[in-house]
Formats: sequence, C-alpha cells, structure tokens
Amino acid sequence: MNSFCNKTLFLFLLLSFVACKKNEKSNTSSTTIQKNEIEYSTNLSINKYEGYSIVRVLNPWPEANKDFTYILKEKNAEVPDSLQKYTQLSVPLQSIVVTSTTNIPFLEMLKVEKSLLAFPHTDYVSSAKTRKLIDAGIVKNVGQNERLNMEKLIDLAPEAIVTFGIDNNNPMIANLEKSGLNVIIQADWMEQSPLGKAEWIKLYAALFCKEKEGKILFDNIVKNYKQALQLVANQKAEKTVLYGSMYQNQWYVAKGNSWVAQFMKDAKSNYLWANVEGSGSLGLSFEKILDKAKTAKVWIATGSFKNAKELGDSNPHYEQFDAFAAKNVYTFESKLGATGGTIYYELAPSRPDLVLKDYIKIFHPELLANYNFTFAQKLN
Repeated sequence: MNSFCNKTLFLFLLLSFVACKKNEKSNTSSTTIQKNEIEYSTNLSINKYEGYSIVRVLNPWPEANKDFTYILKEKNAEVPDSLQKYTQLSVPLQSIVVTSTTNIPFLEMLKVEKSLLAFPHTDYVSSAKTRKLIDAGIVKNVGQNERLNMEKLIDLAPEAIVTFGIDNNNPMIANLEKSGLNVIIQADWMEQSPLGKAEWIKLYAALFCKEKEGKILFDNIVKNYKQALQLVANQKAEKTVLYGSMYQNQWYVAKGNSWVAQFMKDAKSNYLWANVEGSGSLGLSFEKILDKAKTAKVWIATGSFKNAKELGDSNPHYEQFDAFAAKNVYTFESKLGATGGTIYYELAPSRPDLVLKDYIKIFHPELLANYNFTFAQKLN
C-alpha cells in the first residue's frame, strides 16, 4: 500500500512539474522583452516573438483616450492567454483594404499591391501601378472614409482594413468592427518626424511577413536622408522662407515642430515661423503674414498652382511679397495623378529622402545642380 502511495505521489509531483514548466514557458513567451523593431516612429511599436508579433499603435489621433494593440499570428503559432483579449490577425495577409493614399506606396514598395481589394474614392490614387488595378476593376471603390460602403466591404471580406480616426468619436470604425471585420488603426499622419512617418512601412511588412524586405527598404531611405543631411552640414540657414497661402480668410503657416518645418530646418533654411511651438498649422491674418514675410527670399506656396500668374490671379495681394516679384515661389502640390490625386500627398510621407532633396535644391541649388525635383515645382 505504501509502495502504491509513493508511486502515486511521485506521478502527481512529476505531472505538476511538467505543468509548471509548460506554464512557465507560456508565461515567458508573453513576458520576455523583445527588441522593439521601431527606431524613429513615436506612435508605433512592433515586438516580434516566436510565431507572432505584438503591434501597438500609440496616440492614434489628437488627445486620444486609448491606444490599440494587435497580435499578428503566424500559422500554427501559440499565442499566450494573456494576449487573447487583443485583435488577432493571421499573417501573412492575403487581402487588405486601406483608406489613405499614403498607404499605397508601402504596398507597392513591398510588392503586395495585388492584395489590395478596395479603396475609398479611388480617384485620389495617383500611382500608375495601382491605377491599373483600379481601372481593371481589381481594386474596388468603396465610397468615402466617412461613409464607407459597408455592404461591399462585407461582401469583399478583406482579412484586414487599415483605417484612421480623427478624434475620440469614430462611428465608422465602430460599424466596421460590429460587422465582424478586422480593423487596424494607423497613426502615421500623427508623426512629425519625416523618418517616423516613413517607418510605418514596417507595419505592412509585418502584416505580409516581409519584415526583412521592409527593413532593407527603410534602412535605404534612412541612408539617403542622412546623406542629404551631409550635403548641407556646413551650410548656413540664410534664406528666409514664407510658407502657405490664403485659405478663405486665414493664412495657415506650419508650426515649428511640424513635419514641414522639420524639412525646412534639415535643409538649412531660415523658416520665419520655426519658433512657433507645436505641430500642425497656425491661422494668421494676411496683414500679420505680410508684416513678417514681405521680404522673405523664398515662398513655399500651398495649393496646386501651375504658374505664378495662376497664383497671382487667386489673390492680387500676393504681388506685395518680394519672393513673388522675384519669381522665387515653389509649390509641392502642383503635380497630379491621372485622375486628379496629388502625388505629393500620396508619396511624400513614404519617401522623405526625396522631399528633403527637393528642399535642398530650392535653398541651396548649387549643391544639387544635376538633380531634378521629385515633387516641387517653381512657379514661373
């Protein structure tokens, strides 16, 4: 009897030990700190584990009251119980819907654009490669961001929909989730660092299990950006810069911590509103703009103007600026796609290296004598 009890006790202890070791392994896989794959973005983190990744989207919109966590699960992978409460997606994805033109270049750079099922307001897409898919009916039009065609989306059944919110009230996102669709919130538009925006390619690389390719692409962009910085390393920021144009009764200038202001700083220019704290834009009266920037050497105008006459016709008061009189006005928004989409809005966030070179060409043309603008255009 004692022998039987001893054997039973031994078996119980052995099973308990195995169970504890298994539980310890499970807990370790979920708590072991893995290196965050993100270097420049402040709103995205990706931690890769064996068989799955944890993606966190932080500060998804101004004054957001929550963050988002997603689990990207590879085939046959085990996800710890502690992570089961988060949205899980099986990767690599085979189909996707995105809702911002800034996402299109990421898909194309990773060569997964054929996985795109739909896009809202497809006329906004400028890329020739994706336009072919749209024209062939492969990429469907699903309405507009505020009024997505839910029936068509449910019928298409994409494995993921990447979208964005603008504030804490997002009924469209709630409707998508209620319909059983996997929604991923993207916050690339909240990034103010040029390289931080571009690093969101790593989200798509993770979704399609192309992390290696995504890293190579992004590292090359970083390399090009740093090489451009070296071009102007010894230059002085002498040229004063006026930015923006009138919109209704206000002139909006980029604040000093904004994405645009960072490019002008990196390109070694004297942006006149560089000391205004914050990101985004600041609305001012025409009189205040004229008082501060009448003698500015360069004007970076906002708007899809084709030439100086078109700009001048839009507001006769523009002729009071020295930069206008000297024909030293540029815009990044005049180049349009086949259906009217602005190429700069679509491609610039993913290629900050090209944007920076354009700015350097404007402020220090002698450094890039043989370089042709990618986005910018001088209004002659």
